[in-house]
Amino acid sequence: MHLLNLGILAHVDAGKTSLTERLLHTAGVIDEIGSVDDGNTRTDSLALERQRGITIKSAVVSFAVDDITVNLIDTPGHPDFIAEVERVLSVLDGAVLVISAVEGVQAQTRVLMRTLQRLRIPTIVFVNKIDRGGARYASVLRAVSEKLTPAVVAMGSVDGIGTRGARCAPYGESDPAFVSRLTELLAERDDTLLAAYVDGAPLPYSRLHEALAAQTGQALIHPVFFGSAITGAGVDALISGIRELLPASRGDADGPVSGTVFKVERGPAGEKVAYVRMFSGAVRTRDRLPFGRGGGRGESGERGEPGRRDEAKVTAVSVFDQGSTVRAASVRAGQIGKLWGLGDVRIGDAVGVADAGAIDHLFSPPTLESVVVPCPPADRGELHFALAQLAEQDPLINLRQDDIRKEVSVSLYGEVQKEVIQATLADEFGIDVTFRRTTTICLERVVGTGSAFEVGDKDPNPFLATIGLRVDPGPIGSGVQYRLGVELGSMPFSLMRAVEETVGETLRQGIHGWQVTDCIVTMTHSGYWPRQSHSHGVFDKSMSSTAGDFRNLTPLVLMTALKRAGTTVHEPMHRFRLELPAVTLGPALPVLARLRAVPRTPAVQGASCVLEGEIPAARVHELQQQLPALTRGEGVLETAFDSYRAVVGTVPDRPRTDHNPLNRKEYLLHTVRRIAGQGESR
Repeated sequence: MHLLNLGILAHVDAGKTSLTERLLHTAGVIDEIGSVDDGNTRTDSLALERQRGITIKSAVVSFAVDDITVNLIDTPGHPDFIAEVERVLSVLDGAVLVISAVEGVQAQTRVLMRTLQRLRIPTIVFVNKIDRGGARYASVLRAVSEKLTPAVVAMGSVDGIGTRGARCAPYGESDPAFVSRLTELLAERDDTLLAAYVDGAPLPYSRLHEALAAQTGQALIHPVFFGSAITGAGVDALISGIRELLPASRGDADGPVSGTVFKVERGPAGEKVAYVRMFSGAVRTRDRLPFGRGGGRGESGERGEPGRRDEAKVTAVSVFDQGSTVRAASVRAGQIGKLWGLGDVRIGDAVGVADAGAIDHLFSPPTLESVVVPCPPADRGELHFALAQLAEQDPLINLRQDDIRKEVSVSLYGEVQKEVIQATLADEFGIDVTFRRTTTICLERVVGTGSAFEVGDKDPNPFLATIGLRVDPGPIGSGVQYRLGVELGSMPFSLMRAVEETVGETLRQGIHGWQVTDCIVTMTHSGYWPRQSHSHGVFDKSMSSTAGDFRNLTPLVLMTALKRAGTTVHEPMHRFRLELPAVTLGPALPVLARLRAVPRTPAVQGASCVLEGEIPAARVHELQQQLPALTRGEGVLETAFDSYRAVVGTVPDRPRTDHNPLNRKEYLLHTVRRIAGQGESR
């Protein structure tokens, strides 16, 4: 029995979940097809998914096609939940990219296809909704070829398109136009076929079909099937394409244990359940399983956490079988399974042998942020606990705690995600919250060199610690680099480590309150008071340096050095592609200028126009809202994160000062109060 881990991907409302239901019904897994509108589909199991009619979390369901077991993964289509798609892509053997025959190629479709091609994931295209009014065949196929990839071949024709009775007729060796198109397409990427084609030698259809499967499996060609998930038209041909053209899962059953955790959820008792795709070896119940990941660096240049490896005993294993999960003795290479017992596991962890080539981010990180406010404020502790659990399931939520104002912020991709977090907190944790205005996540980069030092126990330094730090600019994308300009043995390692860790924590908020990145921090001075005791042998911390002295002094020295070096605020920029009627270009340009967009020279193609350029991430939502009125409802906007660019003029939204330790008196007062509250005041 072969295995195939198959992803269903699409722009929102293209019909992914409906297609999943149809595939399960055709395979005999379910007796009745669920409806997204009625909220009774198999993969949209969350109450919120059923209420809103959208997929929020990826879901796995299994079915059999002849001798192949397919683990089908339904993914969200809304761009606010792109992080869910990102995690799934790393475990797929193949994918079906769903496109609506009415709306055609949409913005998210292009983003997904580019990523599938970059990862060389074998992909079949399914054009859905041929039974809907306004459905198109030739123009959609042309758009797929022009906007996604030219290496496509239609696998059938459609009769009665746009009507309830629309039907699909698969092409075969009796269709000379199809055979000719297929031969030309395959010969472009196969020298043997090309030589035979040039010589005029007859090519049997079986040879062409074999080459089609090989090139589809290498992600060189993308077959296009048409159909309707609602009526079932064309679905049998799609299933045949999945079985014959996509490669089965590969894995070394006898190799070392190696897999990836792509989803984490909580069980009925609150226990963690890890979804893992195994690439080699097998994990069995009661195995002692190492897991974790190495450090990395995200799109923003922020350095990830240091390498982390844990170990725990697997208490239970489940695998997917015919629409449900069943307990099993093990999950083996090629399979997807659920593991219990890994209490500290996180999304993205490698189990067993780590994959050195793992990619931290396939899509851009979130560029928006909002403060979450509990109602009433007394629920603050419960709120932080609940958000921490949500962050386990979606690491890109990225909680930011403000200790002075007692506030917590979450990172976001968009407003819909904010609504979902709000509803989830209310439904699953009983916590009512509101959100403050969404702001853009900016960065600060160092522009010069600055240094500062404090000598221990000399005014205004109340700590038994001597620290000197110098801040210099670093290369773009390098993150924060920490270096020693003093002898490693000049202080105990624990004190050295305290300074290094606090440098990273302090730079989460710089002069303007944004995270500081791409800089080099060098320790230039050090000094400490050795451990001393009274004559009766009791340790006296008033006479000895502690790690707390260095943790409390480091922010003061570092922020002074940072102020002397100076920083500039960089805001996230999105590249955009705007298709609009040529006659609306004139009115659109002043609006783009007001939104601080930087368009390039427009390309006019008959009655339509394509405009590309850059726009601040903070203004994308506003452009989307104005687009219908600007373009008579015909504009199509695609945006994607591009880079961070220095802000010219006013810092966007406002400089952050909520946790800025530049005010030494205020910061010292906060520090003393915190230490006193911990019972550590001298």
